[in-house]
Amino acid sequence: MSESAKIKVKKNGPYIVTGNVPLEREYAVTKLIYPLRWEKGESFSSKAQYSLCRCGKSSTMPYCDGAHIKSQFDGTETASNIPFDQRVKKTIGPGIDLNDVEELCSGARFCDIGGGTWQLTEKSDDPSAKEKVIQQSCDCPSGRLVAVEKEIGSPIEPAFEKSISVTDDQATGLGGPLWVKGGIPVESSDGTTYEIRNRVTLCRCGKSSNKPFCDGLHLKV
Repeated sequence: MSESAKIKVKKNGPYIVTGNVPLEREYAVTKLIYPLRWEKGESFSSKAQYSLCRCGKSSTMPYCDGAHIKSQFDGTETASNIPFDQRVKKTIGPGIDLNDVEELCSGARFCDIGGGTWQLTEKSDDPSAKEKVIQQSCDCPSGRLVAVEKEIGSPIEPAFEKSISVTDDQATGLGGPLWVKGGIPVESSDGTTYEIRNRVTLCRCGKSSNKPFCDGLHLKV
């Protein structure tokens, strides 16, 4: 895979992925309504460049088939490009801290387990609660939640290679966002690069109010 890996958001069109970025499917495996873990599915053919659907109407998902043109898709980008650290709401715990930027939520629901990641943070002098905070925050595909080591203030991030996962939610049977991993730059249609982060989620239903990022609206439409 090339170091030139990049995702370009086309105006009212698809995501153009360049740099031989691996593409695979990934499932949120659930028990009742709660997700337990991520599980890898099929891998798609490797291509130097490909276009991924952003409007939610393609007949060749996850790839674009031009349906955005026929449907007159409005893909206007509305997401803020204020850095994550400047938008954080912090929960201080006795054993670990938690950074949270709510507007990045993609509705994955790993944070609901065990009473909630925020409540577990407040009980993180218990090693079991602390471990759950780290696991749940690392399972958050959008990076809304980031656990932070108290002593050195260092964020705890999963180790990802550059890749994209087409996510599916086992509990709802619905397709989720594109999970972009490993710090792949996402370039706006106007040429601006969004903050480069280890993990972000991109809308692929076309309904998000935080385009190009997912806001969980696929669970409601």
